[in-house]
Amino acid sequence: MNLPAAVPMSWYLILSAVVFTIGIIGVLVRRNALVIFMSIELMLNAANLAFVTFSHYLNSLDGQIFVFFVMTVAAAEVAIGLAIIVNVYRLKETVYVDEINLLKG
Repeated sequence: MNLPAAVPMSWYLILSAVVFTIGIIGVLVRRNALVIFMSIELMLNAANLAFVTFSHYLNSLDGQIFVFFVMTVAAAEVAIGLAIIVNVYRLKETVYVDEINLLKG
């Protein structure tokens, strides 16, 4: 039994949409910078799942190449973003975005 063929494409896309929605809700509702970062990662992983799904069902490698680009962007985002959050925490002793007003003039 070929397991990936047994699961319809729509189920993968529905799962991707659910994970992306959870990520959007996390970004819009939560105020903790670390939780917002994790929510962004959820959205990127949901996009990766959709890319891999279309790549598999269309028998094309283009989606998998996009996944490598997205993973590269996600790794860079984590490295730079966490460095910024650590520095802000050292300066302000908080990671809540409502209490951080460093960019206000």
